Amino acid sequence: MSHTVYVIGAGPAGLAAAAALRAKGADVTVLEKSEHVGNAWRHHYDRLHLHTTRGLSQLPGLPIPREFGRWVARDDVVRYLEAYAAHHDLRIEHCVEVTRLDRADGAWTITTTGEGAAEDRRTADAVVVATGYNHTPHLPDWPGQDTFPGQVVHASRYRNPAPYAGKDVLVVGVGNTGAEIAQDLAENGAASVHLAVRTPPHIVPRNQGPWAAQYTGLLVRHLPTALVDALSVPVRKASFPDLAHLGLPIPEVGLATRVAQGAIPVQDIGLVAAVQAGTIRVVRAIERFDGGDVVLTGGARLAPDVVLAATGYRRALEPVMGHLGVLDEHGKPISTNGRPAARGLYFTGFTNPISGMFREMAADAHRIARNVTAGR
Repeated sequence: MSHTVYVIGAGPAGLAAAAALRAKGADVTVLEKSEHVGNAWRHHYDRLHLHTTRGLSQLPGLPIPREFGRWVARDDVVRYLEAYAAHHDLRIEHCVEVTRLDRADGAWTITTTGEGAAEDRRTADAVVVATGYNHTPHLPDWPGQDTFPGQVVHASRYRNPAPYAGKDVLVVGVGNTGAEIAQDLAENGAASVHLAVRTPPHIVPRNQGPWAAQYTGLLVRHLPTALVDALSVPVRKASFPDLAHLGLPIPEVGLATRVAQGAIPVQDIGLVAAVQAGTIRVVRAIERFDGGDVVLTGGARLAPDVVLAATGYRRALEPVMGHLGVLDEHGKPISTNGRPAARGLYFTGFTNPISGMFREMAADAHRIARNVTAGR
């Protein structure tokens, strides 16, 4: 029996799911609101590389070319996703946006709009939602922000340091994106770079020789949380000097606990050295704006030209499926990892595990394909 399946989103998670489903004999169509596969990857900052190794980042049915190197660059990720869609001969409808999902009479109804087209409705046995962990940029509404004469820019709009040459920049947020953008600016012509940190992150070396941080993530992911929390402290002390006096102390909450809360460790590819050298200065979080000043927690003030907010994203699923009871109070899917959130409804690409997002997308794809073709 052939199952009719629609996959929403032509990023890596959606393409992987579509390929695995097609290999199981399902009739699969991918709906993508942009003109390209991997659209989000095309708009990331220029220097971005996968933080996971090439060998553990491939999607089902096609290795990443060896010539792309161990740490695959953004443009090569895009090339791989294009080749992946062609290799699996995936049916992709571009410039089609899903506006609502409904279930009735044992089937899913997908309401869509396209360029210059009226609403359309399609019916499916199953739907896979792969619209992305980083979907809609979140920019905090800081008090007094409208009085600030400089720029306030979300990190999603950052491409390279050229527009910020000679400027004083305050980067807000110390996830991997904020840390790497701050480093990019400090190395390439910004007059000064401050990094505003609300909660100190766990920091791990991206690799120590041939050993990648991802390997450690795979080894510890099934260990008890308390044990991983305890082990992370001596590992941090052995890997890096004490940075507490520079604003980056070892967090009080353990590494595995923070991961469970959704905070992935920062992989160090130069942040620690830049903080030690003073080319990146860590400061407290923003409390408010006061004209041309940014007032930090504790009362210190800065007068940057640009505030660059690496403050995360929202999933933005509520308008499409908020009525289905498949999202939690934070708007995140109640079930992932290849398990159905409702009969015939799956989410993939909505977790960010320490074992690597691409690797988990690939594993999810196989689980989803098995479950869909089994009628779950």
